[in-house]
Order: sequence, then C-alpha cells, then structure tokens
Amino acid sequence: MVLKIINATEAKVGAMILVDNEPYIVKSNDVSKTGKHGHAKCRILATGVFVDRKKVITIPGHDRFDVPMVEKKRVQILSVNGENASVMDLESYETIDVPIHADARGSAETDKQAEVWDIEGKKMLMRVL
Repeated sequence: MVLKIINATEAKVGAMILVDNEPYIVKSNDVSKTGKHGHAKCRILATGVFVDRKKVITIPGHDRFDVPMVEKKRVQILSVNGENASVMDLESYETIDVPIHADARGSAETDKQAEVWDIEGKKMLMRVL
C-alpha cells in the first residue's frame, strides 16, 4: 500500500521510495538548477532494503515516486537458521519465518527481541533491540 506520492525533488536523504516495485532508501539527491528552457534534474543514489544493491536514478524533478507504508513490529526471535529466523509477534503471538537483513545477521540470537519491517507485503528482520 502506498502512503503518499512525492516529486523527485522532495526525496530527502533517508526517505524510502519505490523503484520498480522494490523499496529503496535515498542516500543522496543532487538537484540541478533549471535551464533557460528546461526542467530541474535529479540524480538520486538509493540502496535497496530487501535487495543488496545500489541504484543511481537520473530523472526530471517533476517525476513522481511512491512512498511505501512501513509497518514495524516488535518480535521475539525463536530460532536462527543461517539467513532466516523464526520469530513470534509480541502482539498477536503468531510465528513466522522471515529473512534477516545483512546488518542484523551478526547480532540475531535466540530469545532476543527484534524489529520486523513489513513493506508492500514483504517482511524482513531489520534490527535486534
């Protein structure tokens, strides 16, 4: 579900945008000035949330991006199996298997609390609390 739509010039550092139906976090946004007869151009450097890749996007400033709705849930880690973890939601007590983000793999251990992000129906364990 899309939370809102923003122009490319409004994509600030740290904002999340959808590019090719994948969520990306904006790392930098360089906006050029408008020319005599042209439009402002934006050069956006973004990194993927679920895919470990960087993307450079050069588009006119008036083009639009979808901003996804991010639902964050607190969970209890039940077990860790390599790159995946079995977790229990602390509100509804349902158990699900989710992939672990690369930044959280070293600290994900059994019986710790963590945060799972749900973006556009995809879930991932993003950080250990």
